[in-house]
Amino acid sequence: MKELIIDKNDSGQRLDRFLKKYLSKAPNSFIYKMIRKKNIKLNNKKASPETTIIEGDIIQLYLADETIEKFREQIKVEKSHTSLNIIYEDQNIMIINKPVGILSHSANKDYGNNIVDSMIHYLCQKGEYNPRIEKTFTPAICNRLDRNTSGIIIGAKNYTSLKVINEAIKQRNINKYYKTIVKGIIKKDMIVEGFLSKDGELNKVEITDREIDDSKRIFTGIKVLATSNQYSLLEIELITGRTHQIRAHLASLGHPVIGDVKYGNKNTNKYFKEKYNLQSQFLHGHRIAFTEIDKSLEYLKGKEFIAKAGGKFIQIEKELFG
Repeated sequence: MKELIIDKNDSGQRLDRFLKKYLSKAPNSFIYKMIRKKNIKLNNKKASPETTIIEGDIIQLYLADETIEKFREQIKVEKSHTSLNIIYEDQNIMIINKPVGILSHSANKDYGNNIVDSMIHYLCQKGEYNPRIEKTFTPAICNRLDRNTSGIIIGAKNYTSLKVINEAIKQRNINKYYKTIVKGIIKKDMIVEGFLSKDGELNKVEITDREIDDSKRIFTGIKVLATSNQYSLLEIELITGRTHQIRAHLASLGHPVIGDVKYGNKNTNKYFKEKYNLQSQFLHGHRIAFTEIDKSLEYLKGKEFIAKAGGKFIQIEKELFG
């Protein structure tokens, strides 16, 4: 028999969801059968799958050690060669400035070369995370950016903070702002809306001005920071956060982001590639603002964080707009 004492990083979730993570290789049918047959108990009593476990609870596993090991997936910490540009850190969260060309999450050929693996490796080195001690929790990021979009990513060091930040994002209590340069002149600030539909096979989205099958309503805030003869420097508020929303929405308005291969203008992209060697879209998540937050992280309420853009972005912005 093995006993698991629930700590803060596992508290507040359903028993069955905890077990599906702890015994991640086990079929769901096995987990529910073991609960039903009382081979898995909670506080020495028959358990219900939907019971919420809290800190201090004890789960009894009346299973052979070999069975537990067979269904447990060992967490492997990937050594990362990507250094993190951390602009803020406390005991609960990290705010990271992701550069262009780095993935938010791992892909098959990019183990270690992404923000999540780098964050986990960093916290292991600091002694703030030990996978041998944790039962199910792994430090995670709360928002993602495309590989070729730079800017702010929020990382959560514990389960409570992960839940709180994710809920704040869902409730739109964390405002996210991006800097971009687009083709053409936009003369005034505005909030634009539309409907976004996604083509999963092409990994591309389409914006329409009316609702169509499976489309999602979107809102994008546009603030004009500067204009030149042919281009506009904008701050974009991502009011609804959908896949490729900023790039596709601006392109649908006739103002594509410079350098954007998927939604942009070929001639414009060619010009910036030849003159500045710009290989990706000019889009940088430069600012976030916490408006409301749960009491466990209420010290963040009213705080704003700004991430500096990369050198190439700064050069282009300066040359175009002074």
